[in-house]
Amino acid sequence: MARKPQENPKAEMTPMIDVVFQLMIFFVVTIKQEDIYSKLNANRPAPNQSSSSESNDTQIKIDIGYSGLIFNGRGVRMNELRSNLKQLSATSKNATVLIRCTMDSPHGRLVDVLDACNQYGMHNLSIFSL
Repeated sequence: MARKPQENPKAEMTPMIDVVFQLMIFFVVTIKQEDIYSKLNANRPAPNQSSSSESNDTQIKIDIGYSGLIFNGRGVRMNELRSNLKQLSATSKNATVLIRCTMDSPHGRLVDVLDACNQYGMHNLSIFSL
């Protein structure tokens, strides 16, 4: 008996690629995401048990830009800012001072504002840039 000439078998790649993609989609959809926030080891502060009058302290907003200072939405000079901080520190030294700096603001102005806050005992500061 004569043997038939063997043909070279060809592997079709398209069905294999389809199967791989379907498996990938299956595993992505069925994977259980772990909540990484539950695994963070962070010490949170205890709830504040102080009276409600202390929790309602005022917020002072100071914007520092290249053109000047803005105190609670009103343009001021450094001596006006110092007098305003002096008046506010007399009523509440626990007031939160939000200091916002633009990218083009001079560093010297920020230092002057920090010095004024320190001079009048206002130490609850938040500083960030825009």
